This record gives sequence, structure tokens and C-alpha cells, in this order.
Amino acid sequence: MEQQRWDGDERGRGVGNAEPFVHGASELLDAMQAADWVAEQPELHLLPHLREACASLPLDIVDARTAADGVFEVELRWRGEGAGIGEIRATVFALVGSIAEVATYVRQREGRVFELATGILSRDSHFAPHGHTVRFSVGED
Repeated sequence: MEQQRWDGDERGRGVGNAEPFVHGASELLDAMQAADWVAEQPELHLLPHLREACASLPLDIVDARTAADGVFEVELRWRGEGAGIGEIRATVFALVGSIAEVATYVRQREGRVFELATGILSRDSHFAPHGHTVRFSVGED
């Protein structure tokens, strides 16, 4: 076996591929590349939901601003006892759930940085297709 996929992996390979999900992921990728897909004013559309969610999570919003490229940059502080990355990731996913649309991509980057693209695709709503891009950075208390 070349490389373990997790501690205790004795098989070294999976049981299949993710082909059944490729079409849905491709729909989101196509939408993300459309001109002007990212909606304006995320501080009006997203921030109230994020604040409400943080009230029940061990996170505080330190700062939130829209970057020149439209990414909503949200700086968070972990409140309370130290946590492992698994607990932090689970908490960030709960926060993502407060603003997620019908199609969502989340990626953890270096350390405690999480990128989110979420939106409505053409056939998913009576609203016009649009989306949001968010970057969460989680600092320590």
C-alpha cells in the first residue's frame, strides 16, 4: 500500500467514485463562472444570519467586509476552551448552514481558513441565479 488514507487504513483504495455527484457539482462550477453571479451587499444579506447563528455557537464575529473581488471576508474568534480542528470545522459547518443556498461548496484551507461558495442555480428557485462567496478565518480567543 502506497499511502494510508486514514489511521488504520489497510485497504489503500476506495469502493467506487463520485460520478453520481459530478453533474450537480459541475452545475455549481458553471454558475460560479458566470459574469456577475456573486450578489452584492453580503453585509445586508448574510451578516444578520451569521450574527444570529454565532449567538448559539462558540464564535464571535470580529470583522466582516467585502473585498474588491466580492468575497465576503469574515474574521471570527473562537470563544471558550481550546478546540481541535474537528470541533472547529463542525462549528464552521453549522455557521455555513445559516447562509447556505441550494448548491454549496466548502473548502478548508491552511489552518483555520474556510472558503464558501453558495448559491441558487437557474432551475432551483423563482429568484434569478446568484450566489455568495465567503472566506471565514477563525482566530483564537
